Amino acid sequence: MLYSNRDLRKLIIPLLVEQVLAIAVGMADTIMVSAAGEAAVSGVSLVDTVNILLINVFSALATGGAVVAGHFLGKKKKEDACRTAWQILLFATLLALFISAVFIVAHDRLLRLMFGQIEPDVMQACKTYLVITAVSFVALAVYNSCAALFRAMNYAKVTMWVSILMNIINVVGNAICIFGLHMGVAGVAVPTAVSRYVAAILVFVLILNPERDISLHGQIHLRFDGALIKKILYIAVPNGLENSMFQLGKILVISAVSTMGTAAIAANAVCGALASWNILPGMAVNLAIVSVVSVCVGAGEYGQARYYTKKLCFVAEAGTIAMSALLYFTAPLIVGLYHLSPEGSEMAIEVFRFHAVMAVFFWVLSFSISNTLRAAGDVVWPMAVAIISMWLFRVVAAYVFTYAFHFGLLAIWVAMIIDWIFRAICYLFRYRGHKWELFGAKE
Repeated sequence: MLYSNRDLRKLIIPLLVEQVLAIAVGMADTIMVSAAGEAAVSGVSLVDTVNILLINVFSALATGGAVVAGHFLGKKKKEDACRTAWQILLFATLLALFISAVFIVAHDRLLRLMFGQIEPDVMQACKTYLVITAVSFVALAVYNSCAALFRAMNYAKVTMWVSILMNIINVVGNAICIFGLHMGVAGVAVPTAVSRYVAAILVFVLILNPERDISLHGQIHLRFDGALIKKILYIAVPNGLENSMFQLGKILVISAVSTMGTAAIAANAVCGALASWNILPGMAVNLAIVSVVSVCVGAGEYGQARYYTKKLCFVAEAGTIAMSALLYFTAPLIVGLYHLSPEGSEMAIEVFRFHAVMAVFFWVLSFSISNTLRAAGDVVWPMAVAIISMWLFRVVAAYVFTYAFHFGLLAIWVAMIIDWIFRAICYLFRYRGHKWELFGAKE
């Protein structure tokens, strides 16, 4: 077998720690900024939907690079894996520079296009947060690219320690800027940008080590390798388009939520943060699936790819059940930390408990199996299913529930679960067949 239980623990545990830190710090950001009022919480939550869209773009590129590099590692072609590493880093960095420039220059128009005529104080919070965080997109691209490559080498512990440092800087910076300097929304954004640059520099320096299976040593130049870029983009573009359309759909859904008032926007933001905790084990395992299966496919071991998929999905499901049980019963206590209005608190508790129950039955089937398909190079089917499902079942249903039937916030999340169920059915159908195995065999 390519991976022992020890190898899997070595990969999954650091990824789990990273996910815990990322979500905990995001939660701490929201709690800290809540001291500035619901308008600040709403502004940060709205812009975070945009930031997550861009994070997904960079993550998709990183995944594309990691999958191609993983295939090369499975074939014992170290030099090709190293060349892939530099190509994805170069491409992602230049793309991030372009996106940062667009968002900084056109932030006002973009925000009004996406969120319409929201309350003035919420809009001002959005502008402040977006401009400052846009400065850090380059760092985000570098960090995501290098982190994905370390996972492909089964060195997730490296990025775990970098993530710990990054999040310490973020939290301490938040405390100083919000409570000490009273910077409000800017007090959350500035430490985020600084911590991302520190993390990006560190992982870049670490991946220069020539003794690693994937290293940038001797690879740095300003020339694109057309053949490698094509391979990377074949994985990254469908994955990025899927993630971007998914996030764009979420933005449109939030536009519907914004018509329900500030209390609903704030409640939805809190539920989003708690939902991240609910699926935390699954998110960590999904990253591991990409790394493990890509190496199995590169080695031509499809039986092992299926074996590890089942094993890792079982781990993800066990973790989801445990988190759902814990969060269902502690939801009132956690929601109380956000200082929402009584109306907002009541909505948040109702919605999150619904999510906790549904995640047990549908989340892993909806979001984990598809990573095996992508790691094998079967990217068009998952993309098509995700986009159709997102727009047909989540976006359209959310608007119908909101504008035709005038249902409340819970109906928005019901539409999301319908989306999950459709995805699960389609991905299981594809996985049980053998077409996805043919994509890896073509290389």
